[in-house]
Amino acid sequence: MSTAPTLADWMAAVQHRTEHALAAALPSPALAPRRLHEAMRYAVLGGGKRVRPLLAHAAGELTGGAPEDVDRVACAVELIHAYSLVHDDLPCMDDDVLRRGKPTVHVEYDEATALLVGDALQTLAFQVLAERPLRQAPGVQLEMLAQLAAASGSRGMAGGQAIDLASVGRKLGREELEFMHVHKTGALIRAAVLLGARTGPALEETALERLDHYAKIVGLLFQVVDDILDAEADTATLGKTAGKDADNDKPTYVSLLGLSEARRLAEDMLCEAKASLQGFGPRALRLGQLADYVVHRAF
Repeated sequence: MSTAPTLADWMAAVQHRTEHALAAALPSPALAPRRLHEAMRYAVLGGGKRVRPLLAHAAGELTGGAPEDVDRVACAVELIHAYSLVHDDLPCMDDDVLRRGKPTVHVEYDEATALLVGDALQTLAFQVLAERPLRQAPGVQLEMLAQLAAASGSRGMAGGQAIDLASVGRKLGREELEFMHVHKTGALIRAAVLLGARTGPALEETALERLDHYAKIVGLLFQVVDDILDAEADTATLGKTAGKDADNDKPTYVSLLGLSEARRLAEDMLCEAKASLQGFGPRALRLGQLADYVVHRAF
């Protein structure tokens, strides 16, 4: 009787296949323009926990999607995420010098190159998702492209970043803070789950609603934990500059609630996310484990 791999082994396998798929999708640094292609690979490869690809593969397991199709979704979402980090680190945004334990792209290269890296990674994400048919019907693949675009744009991640920049120095209420992070962080995490699920047979409406609720809560949960880490962890642990939110007078769950209340909120969200998976049975094993992982990487 075979047993499922441990979470650590499963995560390592997904991270390895994601790294391989990203390396294959990114242009070779031997191709012109070489400096841009080298910088794109610098921004994407060899770093990060690949939380969004992990969630996409966990959701693909829930619906029985083909791993090769989930790889495409995982790459597309991770390329959007990587582009957002490159742009967020620019001097005109968060002005950070460290990301994933190494100099940010504009520090290692220059600002103009970093801007182009973000632009190129964004367009590559849609190319990866569109260039070959998935096992689902073409109409579903088009819907998936539209879903990724919506999660990335002004009504999703980019809009959330705009709200974040406009909120510096302001005290936001819980509702306003949640609205910002549903868009800035949550939209792409939600897309990773829902797009991963769409690589398999369609879920019934009530099941899809429960999965969507899980994805929304995990997206917020990820941000609550990020805020806790920013307040508590050191730069070496984070791989980026610690305490940057407080230094920049940004509203966070910690500044709003305090550390102990933020931790309590994270535990409450974890229970809510896992409750949304009830009824899916063993197929939701990895989604439940990843919700635990998101929280307990901090405390």
